[in-house]
Amino acid sequence: MKFFITLITFSLFLSCKNKPNEVLDYSKLESIPTKNEVGHFVLPENISPVSAPFGMPEFKKPTFPERSIKIKDNCISTGDLVTESIQNAIDKINALGGGSVIVPKGTWKTGRISLKSNVNLHFEEGAILEFSTNVKDYQPAVFTRIESIEAMSLAACIYANNQENIAITGKGLLIGPYGGEIKERSYMKPIEGLVDLSKPGKDRIHDGSKEDWIFPPKFISPINCKNVYIEGVSLKNTAFWNIVPTYCDNVVIRGVYINSYGIPRGDGINIESSKNVLIEYCTLNTGDDCITMKAGRGEDGLKVNKTTENIVVRYCLTEKGHGGITCGSETAGVIRNLYVHDCVFDGTVVGIRFKTRRPRGGGGGNLYYDRIRMNLEATAIKWDMLGTPAYVGELAERLPFREINKLTPFYRDISISNVIIENSTHFLKIYGIPESPLENLKIQNIKAKSSKLIILHDANNVSIKNAKIETEDNIIDVLGGNNIVLDNVYLDTDAIELSYPNEKIETSNVNLKK
Repeated sequence: MKFFITLITFSLFLSCKNKPNEVLDYSKLESIPTKNEVGHFVLPENISPVSAPFGMPEFKKPTFPERSIKIKDNCISTGDLVTESIQNAIDKINALGGGSVIVPKGTWKTGRISLKSNVNLHFEEGAILEFSTNVKDYQPAVFTRIESIEAMSLAACIYANNQENIAITGKGLLIGPYGGEIKERSYMKPIEGLVDLSKPGKDRIHDGSKEDWIFPPKFISPINCKNVYIEGVSLKNTAFWNIVPTYCDNVVIRGVYINSYGIPRGDGINIESSKNVLIEYCTLNTGDDCITMKAGRGEDGLKVNKTTENIVVRYCLTEKGHGGITCGSETAGVIRNLYVHDCVFDGTVVGIRFKTRRPRGGGGGNLYYDRIRMNLEATAIKWDMLGTPAYVGELAERLPFREINKLTPFYRDISISNVIIENSTHFLKIYGIPESPLENLKIQNIKAKSSKLIILHDANNVSIKNAKIETEDNIIDVLGGNNIVLDNVYLDTDAIELSYPNEKIETSNVNLKK
């Protein structure tokens, strides 16, 4: 006998009468894209209008004057760095009022490049730009954010600060500096133990000249910029996070291929306290999370207090990586107004991932996920709001209750709909914070295959509606939950057990109904 949730009950074993084809709206599932219909290989020429559950600007390709400079033909294609040639060309085009700096076909080696307003750094097909693995080629220190904490550091391979109308385009390959001195000296300890947070960001200078460790440069990271456009390039071998707009407004990232698989801090695209962002038709294989929203870390992030908001992610393919689409764990400035749709997560560990920690502050809300296909190594939908002792000490322990303060984060008001999960280990895992549980989660119209069912710790107002889950598991683990509703959910298993561990926190109002 198969199982169908049909009753409002606290009973342990239930049975079903309805048929599984009554559960789902297949018309909304049949058009969810496959992996061959998303990612950088199918990038269209033009940007289609953006439709979201919140207001978004109109995104357009930038325009630049027709003037251009190719980096000098007499640059040595192997050996000497061409940093000065590229930078001089950028500075000259900027001074003339804008245009393009062209990196032609061939292999070129460089240190840090700083983009300037009204400049398009364009890579011809066949152009390969290799970044130096020597620390000196990224000095002196410039203003940046490292793991969402402000500092003066090596910053990024391609950097820009307080610039407007900048672009990186073309079909070139950019090879990062994960090797040599950069790799050998990369920091290993939690950042809070390395940076003096009592100082303002401009006085936290860490450029490798006084320490035996460094904060390795990110790959592409504009900060305090407006109208940023990145299209078509391929990135591999980053030393740290790949594409990281920080404190930016109006950002388009499209048709990018990122491969940092095997690099421990090799996040793909991280949006840091930026707004009005479109990410589309990108393909990511990463050593950490693929596409991530971040908004500042702890006290430092609260002082900055800049949100990440108005973000649309569409038609992207994530393959290897810890999370397909992730929020956090840096949440101090608050992440809000995120819409992810028509994406495929194929081979990723977790599909939709949420992280924060008790001392991180802020949180996330008004987050929407629709029309997503997943084939995963682990959990389909996961919250981890506690973290590990290695980073937050005893605050990673669920109990006792802590007093709510300005560093207590939240997640709330989240909608996940029209999802096909082809393979996963757990359908849903929620590890909330007892004093700040996950609030207001709606999941509906889901077709899933999962080895295990649901772990739901410290979450209120959770609704799972119109779902068919193929599973051999029969346990729904609820702890510290209130107002949990499973409505019209078909479970392909013989019986179901609601597990209520012996805890001081009361679990109440669990509704299993048709």
